[in-house]
Amino acid sequence: MRSTTLAKLAQSFVLSLTQTWSFACLNVKNNLVMAIEVEKLEPETIIPRRRPAMFRALSHRNYRVFWIGAFLSNVGTWMQAVAQGWLVLQLTNSALWLGIDGFMATAPGFFLTLAGGVFADLVDRRRLLLYTQVVAGLAAVALATLVWTNHVAVWMVLSFSFVTGCCMALAGPSYQAMTFDLVGREDLANAVALNSSQFQLSRVIGPVFAGFGFKFFGLAGCFFFNGLSFVAVVVALRMVHFDEATKYAHSVKDRRALWQDLIAGFRYVKNRPRVFSLLSISAVNSLFGAPYITMIPIFARDIFHLGASGLAWMMGVGGAGAFCGALFLAYLGDFKRKGWSVLGGAFGFGVFLIAFAQATRLMWSLVFLFGVGFTIVSSIAVINTLLQQLVTDEMRGRVMSMFILSFIGSMPLGNLLAGTVSHRYGAPFALAAGGVCIVIYVTIVAVRNERLRQLR
Repeated sequence: MRSTTLAKLAQSFVLSLTQTWSFACLNVKNNLVMAIEVEKLEPETIIPRRRPAMFRALSHRNYRVFWIGAFLSNVGTWMQAVAQGWLVLQLTNSALWLGIDGFMATAPGFFLTLAGGVFADLVDRRRLLLYTQVVAGLAAVALATLVWTNHVAVWMVLSFSFVTGCCMALAGPSYQAMTFDLVGREDLANAVALNSSQFQLSRVIGPVFAGFGFKFFGLAGCFFFNGLSFVAVVVALRMVHFDEATKYAHSVKDRRALWQDLIAGFRYVKNRPRVFSLLSISAVNSLFGAPYITMIPIFARDIFHLGASGLAWMMGVGGAGAFCGALFLAYLGDFKRKGWSVLGGAFGFGVFLIAFAQATRLMWSLVFLFGVGFTIVSSIAVINTLLQQLVTDEMRGRVMSMFILSFIGSMPLGNLLAGTVSHRYGAPFALAAGGVCIVIYVTIVAVRNERLRQLR
């Protein structure tokens, strides 16, 4: 009975998303005129006013091609995320091992993300993305083969999680910094919002496809589809061409210069309190809140007594909330009071996380899960936009690598911490405690940091 109810609810969410998208498209012409005010310490730049359009960044051919390829690849990634969580739970029957798998996938961010940021400022970003996506795709196919032949063991899953994590850690800063290369400064805010929209839309579609994949192709089918999806982003990257080649300050083989660049990046952030505060909020959200994705299989199976398809629908509802949040930001364009959006989104994320952790009815759990997705995007996507606007061009790759490290790099500790606490006290307690920590930290920052509140 619960599975039937969940399926009906999920269908309603998908239908409402379709209606929301159509409504937004029909009302693009009604967007308000916003001013893009870039607050930077060096150098000071003023960008002329321009009427925002919801899909303006897609008018750039390179960005449009890359956006489509990344979206298709992310759909496969979320299919595998759902399948892998269920696979680990089947192999180990342990929340601790779920946390360890999340740790292995995100641990490379500790030691490779910052290096990836330096590389993003020194090498061809497009070529670096090509190489890392090919390796990640091959890893997905190899794991799919092991699952299909019934020769998979938990240590194999952890190993492939680590390999994929290394690829993502190296590619992440280039992916973020290349957005600026594709659209320029004037359309940057819209491009960031649309990037977030496609990623969050894939969070809706990927788990839904995973649910059908479980039924018709088994777990292996989801892994194979993910491997195939990397072809889309590789083809898109091959189709992206820039008019002028980027000139780099020195060779990537100059190790001394690489270390100097890395240290310069740390000094740059340290001397800019607003940039540092934004990065710290991102880190706290990830450390105490992001593990909710890893823990959803526990809620689906042990609390609501759902199967693999039920898990897929729960993941899809969380993705639906995140997608609506990203779509809402794209609709707003370059709105004012971005500082308050960051703080309010992070505070709401903590509150909804507490509510989701304590919910005992499926209906309320889905509502709170939707709110979790909506609020986290409202905070993190705006942090991304503000950071890209606040930093200088020559520091963009390094600062974006620190942004990724603050969010992705905090996940290993968060997953390990949540898995350990869940093993002893239960998943609801672990997520509720994390939500409380987020609410307390954001409240302190909001009260003490007036310049952050004033960011526009």
